[in-house]
Amino acid sequence: MGTCPKQTGAGLTSSTLLLLLVAITVTGFFLGRRRAVALAGAGGGIRSLHSLPGHYGLFAAIWAGIPAVLMIFLWQSLESSVVTDLVIRDLPAEIRSLPDARVGLFMNDVKNLVAGNIISDELTPEIRQAADHLERLTLLSGWARTILAAALAGLGLVLAWRLIRPELRARNRVESVVKGFLIACSTIAIFTTVGIVFSVLFESARFFKSVPITEFLFGLEWSPQIAIRADQVGSSGAFGAVPLFAGTMLIALIAMLVAAPIGLMTAVYLAEYAPRQFRSVAKPLLEILAGIPTVVYGFFAALVVAPEIRGLGESLGLSVASESALAAGLVMGIMIIPFVSSLSDDVINAVPQAMRDGALALGATKSETVKQVVFPAALPGIVGGLLLAVSRAIGETMIVVMAAGLAANLTANPLEAVTTVTVQIVTLLVGDQEFDSPKTLAAFALGLILFVFTLALNAIALRVVKKYREQYE
Repeated sequence: MGTCPKQTGAGLTSSTLLLLLVAITVTGFFLGRRRAVALAGAGGGIRSLHSLPGHYGLFAAIWAGIPAVLMIFLWQSLESSVVTDLVIRDLPAEIRSLPDARVGLFMNDVKNLVAGNIISDELTPEIRQAADHLERLTLLSGWARTILAAALAGLGLVLAWRLIRPELRARNRVESVVKGFLIACSTIAIFTTVGIVFSVLFESARFFKSVPITEFLFGLEWSPQIAIRADQVGSSGAFGAVPLFAGTMLIALIAMLVAAPIGLMTAVYLAEYAPRQFRSVAKPLLEILAGIPTVVYGFFAALVVAPEIRGLGESLGLSVASESALAAGLVMGIMIIPFVSSLSDDVINAVPQAMRDGALALGATKSETVKQVVFPAALPGIVGGLLLAVSRAIGETMIVVMAAGLAANLTANPLEAVTTVTVQIVTLLVGDQEFDSPKTLAAFALGLILFVFTLALNAIALRVVKKYREQYE
């Protein structure tokens, strides 16, 4: 019949409130700067100020914006739980006495009704009454948040305006705030990385309680088929990951055999030999390859490259699978070429021109200068570019799914179908398997192996970079 109107306004919407705070902050900047200029005019010029007028403006803008923004984030994080608790506290006693799970289902219906996802006539009067209460509290909370944020911004602006004096170290205070912001961002990045590592380690440890780590690392059969229900007949599963590692390395090797020489030679030509007009056109065109979605490469591999390879193999009397590691590796190599060429080109161009001039002055030819001076000097950056390309090859999923298949075959034959670690991670985490089953937890173990392997690649690259950087700096 009708629906409870969807709650769309709570004070001002988040975007409108943000625009209001931006306007107050910008106003604070100009007012602070104007006050600093006025004080400088009254005190003998700009030299009477400790900092530039712009620093005083930033000082006022920080006081106007940051306290209000922090309050909004804190309010948003607590609003839902506080409002829900207040609604539950006013529910009838017979509902509050229900188990927590039942109360949670009741509140879920209430929130759906407020959002307009449930027809009100289909629900009980208690739910409709609770929905009205929730709507009122949400509206009240929104207006309180808006008023408090605007008041904090205005109060901060007034306080900053009053604190502005010629002797105020505005630049120091602004830089302290910026430094604190950078430290906070770095801390978040560090804790995010640590959290990811520990979550993968924890879930991997649960997996290794069910499957021995020796079987996982050295087993030659991968068939993670586990019965979904206790009464279902199913395999106990085989979790030997060697076929996945072999498939990953095989496809990555093929991709790098394509991308590394072509990318490096392209970078050398564009940086050292190509005319400036040709370079200005060729490099952007080459980098367009990096912007093509991987699914497009997957279609190209599955519909063009794989049939061509199969037809060529049959004409030579070879048995080629319809999905093969060679097809996936070739297309993946084409996809990676822009990463290698672009990074290598930038590194080669960063080599000081004086090194080239010195080699040429000693009688070296252009090719000798490139091979014996420019390339060794640029080697640390080139190693970094190749490492990035290897990481991209190992982490690619879509091309492998569409061109190499899902079969976990332990083979070194590039004409056969194989699969990779990342493809299996995606496969294991879809479907209706229980999350704590060995089949699902195997995805975290595979992720842990990828992490360790990437860490080893980074360590090797750092040793190479350190060796040659000491030689050429």
